[in-house]
Amino acid sequence: MKFPGSVLVSLLLFLAETGTALYLSSTYRSAGDRIWQSLTLLFALLPCVLVQFNLVFIHRDLSRDKPLLLLLHILQLGPVVRCVEVFYIYFHAGRFEEPYVSITKKRQMPKDGHSEEVEKEVGQAEGKLFTHRSAFSRASVIQAFLGSAPQLTLQLYICVLQQEIMAARSIFMVLSLLSIVYGALRCNILAIKIKYDDYDVSVKAAAYLCIFLWRSFEIATRVVVLVLFSSVLQIWVLPVVLLNFFGFFFYPWILFWQSKSPFPENIEKALTRVGTTIVLCLLTFLYAGINMFCWSAVQLKLNDPDLINKSQNWYRLAVYYMLRFIENAFLLLLWYVYKTDVYLYVCAPLLVLQLLIGYCMAVLFMLVFYQFCHPCKKLFSSSISEGLLSCFKYFCFACKPPKATVPVDKADLKSPDGTGDDAQASYKTNESQNGNPHQSVSSNA
Repeated sequence: MKFPGSVLVSLLLFLAETGTALYLSSTYRSAGDRIWQSLTLLFALLPCVLVQFNLVFIHRDLSRDKPLLLLLHILQLGPVVRCVEVFYIYFHAGRFEEPYVSITKKRQMPKDGHSEEVEKEVGQAEGKLFTHRSAFSRASVIQAFLGSAPQLTLQLYICVLQQEIMAARSIFMVLSLLSIVYGALRCNILAIKIKYDDYDVSVKAAAYLCIFLWRSFEIATRVVVLVLFSSVLQIWVLPVVLLNFFGFFFYPWILFWQSKSPFPENIEKALTRVGTTIVLCLLTFLYAGINMFCWSAVQLKLNDPDLINKSQNWYRLAVYYMLRFIENAFLLLLWYVYKTDVYLYVCAPLLVLQLLIGYCMAVLFMLVFYQFCHPCKKLFSSSISEGLLSCFKYFCFACKPPKATVPVDKADLKSPDGTGDDAQASYKTNESQNGNPHQSVSSNA
């Protein structure tokens, strides 16, 4: 049975970040910064509430008689209780023979074009651990993009305005960045497990390393670009954020309405139509929060029974990174034009170049992951290099200017293929054979 290390990492990041946020908010209160204190508490408590809701919803505790457990979730102690339960199950598994086991069938990765199906017995303890891992994976994603990402942006913005880096704030920003990267990593692994649920997927250490570097460069550069832009153009940062957020929020709904599919009713049998709508809105809300800072590995498809798009769309991936690179470059250009005396001792051109190169490094590690380290790359209908190459060819063809009209020469007007010259030659030959008509008339006379 696999050690539940992901559960432990999720809990440690959750506790460390929440505790540091509470301490930092108390320092803001002591300094009289009520606005920073309120925003720090908001971004710390909002994901906590959503994490409790996620754990209760996945384990379906609302339909059971567990008042003590629900009380602990209300007190924001749900992750701690769940982690204790996970390790209790893990260390007591195998001591007693389980009366009931389920048999699952998984396909092995294809070798020489053949894929074997393997049966595996799954006991109740292992099934419970799988449910807990799934719950904590989703909780890590919620914590990362609805709490840690805006929290990191806020704290870095405060550092720029105050031109001071406190030790507590530095530790908090490092924890927030680790939480975001870990949440993005769990999102990638979750997407792989959902898309290739029929296969026995094993993720290697090289894949984890590529995802970690990819997400670290991508998220760090994105946060720095947003902070730099907001520090010089505070009025325009809200339209940029809202346009990004609502664009990604309504995108799955627009695709759903275009498909003219019936409203999904199979999410949870106990939910009413209103409850299903609320769950879908929360799901698209999280999806928009992820895409604000990085590419979401889990692509929503509301007309699918699993709500996940299981196809590998390289075109959508290429368009996202091209538009995001253009947006980052444009925001950095505006920052460079309108920068204030706060950045007097900063080499602005070098900083812009470093941020753009950092984003390109993120794209490079992403390409390495999908081309060489993806655990299911043998199942791709086309590799990412082929997909991006065809995508670039399409864009080059679309951007190619139309050919200019070629002027027509006189020779072409006479005959495009030389038929006029042949006709003139044949006319002269017939004339020489039949003789000149004027000459015949004069001789007869």
